Amino acid sequence: MSGAALGLEIVLVFFLALFLLHRYGDFKKQHRLVIIATLLAWYLCFLIVFILPLDVSTTIYNRCKLAVNSSPAESNGSYVTLAPSKQKCFKPWSYIPNGIMPIFWRVVYWTSQFLTWILLPFMQSYARSGGFSITGKIKTALIENAIYYGTYLLIFGAFLIYVAVNPNFNLQWNQLQTIGIAAANTWGLFLLVLLLGYGLVEIPRSHWNGAKRGYLLMKTYFKAAKLMTEKADAEENLEDIMEEVRKVSESIKYNHPLRKCVDTILKKCPTEYQERMGRNMDDYEDFDERQNSYPSEKSLVKLHKQVIYSVQRHRRTQVQWQMLLEQAFYLEDVAKNETSATRQFVHTFRSQEPENKIIQYFYTPTVEWYWKCLLRPWFYRVLAVVLATFSVIVVWSECTFFSTKPVLSLFAVFIQLAEKTYNYIYIEMACFLTIFFLSICVYSTVFRIRVFNYYYLASHHQTDAYSLLFSGMLFCRLTPPLCLNFLGLTHMDATISHKNTQPTAYTSIMGSMRVLTFIADGFYIYYPMLVVILCIATYFSLGTRCLNLLGFQQFVGDSEMTSDLIDEGKELIKREKRKRQRQEEGENRRREWKERYGNRDDSTRNRAVHTDQKESSFSETSISRPLSKYTRSNGRTERDRIELLQDAEPLDFNADSINDDPLELDSGRYQPGGRYLSMSRSEIFDDV
Repeated sequence: MSGAALGLEIVLVFFLALFLLHRYGDFKKQHRLVIIATLLAWYLCFLIVFILPLDVSTTIYNRCKLAVNSSPAESNGSYVTLAPSKQKCFKPWSYIPNGIMPIFWRVVYWTSQFLTWILLPFMQSYARSGGFSITGKIKTALIENAIYYGTYLLIFGAFLIYVAVNPNFNLQWNQLQTIGIAAANTWGLFLLVLLLGYGLVEIPRSHWNGAKRGYLLMKTYFKAAKLMTEKADAEENLEDIMEEVRKVSESIKYNHPLRKCVDTILKKCPTEYQERMGRNMDDYEDFDERQNSYPSEKSLVKLHKQVIYSVQRHRRTQVQWQMLLEQAFYLEDVAKNETSATRQFVHTFRSQEPENKIIQYFYTPTVEWYWKCLLRPWFYRVLAVVLATFSVIVVWSECTFFSTKPVLSLFAVFIQLAEKTYNYIYIEMACFLTIFFLSICVYSTVFRIRVFNYYYLASHHQTDAYSLLFSGMLFCRLTPPLCLNFLGLTHMDATISHKNTQPTAYTSIMGSMRVLTFIADGFYIYYPMLVVILCIATYFSLGTRCLNLLGFQQFVGDSEMTSDLIDEGKELIKREKRKRQRQEEGENRRREWKERYGNRDDSTRNRAVHTDQKESSFSETSISRPLSKYTRSNGRTERDRIELLQDAEPLDFNADSINDDPLELDSGRYQPGGRYLSMSRSEIFDDV
């Protein structure tokens, strides 16, 4: 079993990251490099969270082994266990051999730092660039990141000059590396506490509100009103951009040097706009630089960037609107079935996806009613209470983890109790639940926040490349300080416990924070206490109320604007519901008509075919004279019909009107049917 747990978790975490990325990204339409970079960033961050409990259990086993094998004189020197024991140490089932974890953490940590500080910012600018070539996109990305990279180089250079001039500092390469790690962790811890304070309150409250009757439905109505406004704005913006594309496409002809750029822009447009613009193109006309003013390449690059953004936003709002409608219809069905006397769940609309027969056999309408209308609200309440308890423990431990005598951090108490009995299963489960809950509070906030239309993680494959890369940057910057904060809460970090014990492999690659005393003994200890203030602000929705006062529409229960938007959203859902009902009624009528008269039409058609076959066979075998007379008469009638059709004049259905004026006959070409068709350029290509 040595290393088997590590390999198993590496594989499982990869599929977890792949599943989440498939939910938010689009593997078919987005660039492969964007998908690979985002997947690698998410995978490394999730891997750190899942592997760290194994590092803790392995470290506790190594401490026990050192305490048993060392003499009392030696135990007073280098390493001392927290709970010395004379008995034999039991090796954990997930034990990782020495030398593997330091190399593993070093590769994972520095790869994630390279992604978040160098590669992903460059790829963000590259993805949003409107250039038409790889060279142009790289040039734009370098220019946009010059200020970003220059700021860090300036700060680092000033620090090196200060160290070189000051004789009191004699820093080596390892100490410079530790200072760089401390600076990155300080930046991440600053953002970590902000996101953690929001998630510790909002996650339990969202589950508790989910159990309230009508709350989710009212909030869905509110979202529908806001989304309809955004959807209309996106459609209007797309129309304006497409109008600019049409003007550019008409001005730049087929043999213009910039026509390839215009064709690239047209490929990014929706299909209906491409067809509309294709019908209005007159590519037979040559361009003349002296008569017309043509747009420059820079303006086309800007237009290309606007097209990519507007098309992505329009597609996202369309999909979100359909998903929100499905959610609203479902919540209305739940509210309607709660008062049902039959205790069977009835859907207003049938599911468009085929249902599994096995699930349909066990998940009957009665079982569905008991789960959705009776059991699930209570399940959400119990889950909310459990999550709220975890949040209280985290807040208490964040405020008291610096106290070692007595130990006030509850997570440290749990780990030390399990360490005395060397219950590795309990240690790993306690560590996993703790860091998993912290990660959920932080990462869920990253998935929820929205910075206008620049950063927004939308499910159902609607997240753009810029937002995916930005989320990867945030994960890589938040995960290392999150893990250090977890080790501090459990007193597995020697900087916090102030004990000369063997550190974890993860802490060893971070280096000793004693190089920067004001960070190790000041910022790392007292700044996490601000989570209390942030939790109080989140509980009273101070941020939401401030945004609402500034004009940003937020769901506030006692606001008049919120009530108006709820009413507006309710009317929108009613209108869409009536439209959906009319469509289903039409489909049902067509289905009933086909079922009722379709078999009759088939039988009539079969009888006609059978009669024709009998008549044809009878005419071939029969040589009677009356029959030949009828056959000749039928043949003459058929010949007469063909002659009449040949004498008829063919009509030109493409002509605008029928003109019998003989003065206009000279301007065209005479047709055999007695008509003249205009040969003007504006009508020749009407059907092309």
